[in-house]
Amino acid sequence: MYRILVCDDEKDIVSALSIYLTADGYQVFEAYNGKQALAIMEEEDIHLVLMDIMMPEMNGISAMVKIREKSNVPVILLTAKSEDTDKVLGLTVGADDYITKPFNPVELQARVKSQLRRYMLLGGGEIRQDAIVNGGIELDDRTKIVKLDGEEVSLTRTEYEILKLLMEHPGQVFSPNEIYEAVWKDNPYGTENTVAVHIRHLREKIEINPAEPRYLKVVWGRGYKMEEAR
Repeated sequence: MYRILVCDDEKDIVSALSIYLTADGYQVFEAYNGKQALAIMEEEDIHLVLMDIMMPEMNGISAMVKIREKSNVPVILLTAKSEDTDKVLGLTVGADDYITKPFNPVELQARVKSQLRRYMLLGGGEIRQDAIVNGGIELDDRTKIVKLDGEEVSLTRTEYEILKLLMEHPGQVFSPNEIYEAVWKDNPYGTENTVAVHIRHLREKIEINPAEPRYLKVVWGRGYKMEEAR
C-alpha cells in the first residue's frame, strides 16, 4: 500500500487531499509545516510527498532540500499561481513536479499515479517486485500474505488463488468455469455455485461493503473481474 505525506499549512487543503487520496486506496500522513513533514519522514516509510511551498517554521523548498539529503522519494509541490519563481527553484533543487492551487482532483490523481509508477519502476520503492498492488490491496506472492489498507487479511488457499488470478489480470472478466479450471486444475463443468461461494467469502474479507464491492465485481452473464483502482 502506497504511503503519501501531505504537507500544507492550510488544514482545509490537507483535509481535501487526504479525502481524495484515501479514496484512491493510499495511506495518508498529514503535516502542516516543513518541520512536521521531516519528522514524519524520519519515522515512516513514505512513497510520495505533496508539499506546499509557503509555510511557517520551515517552507516547502527548505524541507525538500532536507528530504533530498536522504531520499529520492517523489516530491510534488503545491504552488499558488503567483509563485512561478519558487516553482522553478523547487524543480531545480529536486522537486519532481508541481500542481497549481486550486487543483483539479483528476489532475492530482493522475500526477500522483505517474510519479509513483516512475518511482517504483526505477526501483526506488520498497514494495516488492513479486507483490501485486491494486488500490488498498497488496498481495505478496513470495510470503503468500494479503494486506488490505495495511492490515493482513486471512484467506484460505483457494481464496488466495482466486484473488491472485484476478489481481494479475485487472479488468479482465473470468467466467466461473475459467476460474475453477485455473484454481482447482480440474474439469470445470457444473461448478458455478462452488466459485460463487468462494467469491462471496472473498468479498466479505476484502470489501468494506460486500454488497457494493469496490474491487471484486460481477459482470452479469459473464463472470467476475478485479476492478482496477483509479
